[in-house]
Amino acid sequence: MKMVDQKRSKNNVILNTYGNISNVLLKKLLRLRALIYDVADAHPDVGNMEESLKWGQPSYVAEDKTGTPIRLGMEKKAPGTIGLYVNCSTTLIETIKHIYGDKLRYDGNRGILFDIADEIPEDIMRHAIELALTYHIR
Repeated sequence: MKMVDQKRSKNNVILNTYGNISNVLLKKLLRLRALIYDVADAHPDVGNMEESLKWGQPSYVAEDKTGTPIRLGMEKKAPGTIGLYVNCSTTLIETIKHIYGDKLRYDGNRGILFDIADEIPEDIMRHAIELALTYHIR
């Protein structure tokens, strides 16, 4: 297994899901994971985060359920692509599309995708993550 920052996760099952990913994609997933925690720590309305496994992917949600869960994972239909996914019954992706348009690549109404060569636009992703983490209190 590749080394993964264990600062926040004590769950070996979750850490092992990251262990089977190429180094380049692993760095991108771990950066998105760090952004989730950074946004949560900085937002006064978002409590402690829970990290669990949903549909075989690491999932992040505030313990007090202020937002909708965020999942991170490989895109099964497109090797070399990762995604940040939210519940498809929310309006989050539509809201993000309205704000950011073609600055991001989307997977329908459930996610934001990044190819292996893509840079992650951190300011945009911080905002998207904040929208997800506060979905139920806005």
